[in-house]
Amino acid sequence: MDAAGRLGRCERKADAVAREVCEEAGLLVRAYKLAAVWDRTRHPHGVMQPFHVWRLFFLCEITGGEAQTGPETSEVAFFAERELPADLSTSRILLPQISRMFEHMRQPELPTEFD
Repeated sequence: MDAAGRLGRCERKADAVAREVCEEAGLLVRAYKLAAVWDRTRHPHGVMQPFHVWRLFFLCEITGGEAQTGPETSEVAFFAERELPADLSTSRILLPQISRMFEHMRQPELPTEFD
């Protein structure tokens, strides 16, 4: 992924997720489930892009590292599902999408979702 979170040529998605989390939060992770592949245009993000975007949502386990800020982050924190910050960047992520990932964590047998 580059600074905008895009995949590099021939980069494995799970490797890109792990690298991106490490760069932005200082944590080492292992992606263990592709939970969703959603077409950005089918969700109400509000801002239209001049290109097509598919969003891949992975569940990951923390394997090491230490939570710390990076060049693209000013804070790193964990939140319970009912305590998410009110100022989410809805052009990037929506509350129902986050809620669905919590559901995937509670029910790991759920199949990968896509639209």
